[in-house]
Amino acid sequence: MSEDLEYYEDELEPHSGGLKPPMARRFRGYLPVVVDVETGGFNSATDALLEIAAVTIGMDEEGLLFPEHTYFFRIEPFAGANIEQAALDFTGIKLDHPLRMAVSEEHALGEIFRGIRKSLKANGCKRAILVGHNSSFDLGFLNAAVNRTALKRNPFHPFSSFDTATLAGLAYGQTVLAKACQAAGIPFDGKEAHSARYDTEKTAELFCGIVNSWKQMGGWMDDED
Repeated sequence: MSEDLEYYEDELEPHSGGLKPPMARRFRGYLPVVVDVETGGFNSATDALLEIAAVTIGMDEEGLLFPEHTYFFRIEPFAGANIEQAALDFTGIKLDHPLRMAVSEEHALGEIFRGIRKSLKANGCKRAILVGHNSSFDLGFLNAAVNRTALKRNPFHPFSSFDTATLAGLAYGQTVLAKACQAAGIPFDGKEAHSARYDTEKTAELFCGIVNSWKQMGGWMDDED
């Protein structure tokens, strides 16, 4: 086990002082937060972050997950960022739109992280874990933006994530978000797709649905209930 992994594993060891909230028990101290980004290309080191959305996940009294709160920002490209025209054509993002109202990476991440830290505290969790559809892509762009802005107190685990493409492949035999949602009975409007907000909210529904189905089939029981 690497030193970095030991650090993050030790950080989540249970603490004394009473029964932990249900969410903290469900994922061993991690709070799932669904994230989607829209970008100017595929290279997180050189290509612009153009949109980011995050959805915190809650848990009800029966131990079932639900999408709780959405954060969404349009982002000003960082200085010197590469933006491929093909990426703009794919997402439909218009950088010069008068109503785009983009903000800096630092402002967007600061607001999102502030909201996540509130959810961490409310759920008794120590760290957030990113949930995404092909999550390594979103985590790579998130980490690159954090490094550029030198933001402190990043609530996310730096390299672990939950991937709904993998989970949906297991649960439904589908790895494309639209097809996975269709298989799960989740309405999906292709005209709204490739907006960070829409894709994040649909990914959150998909993640909660898969985890809840697993629980209802007896796949996870809270030993402390």
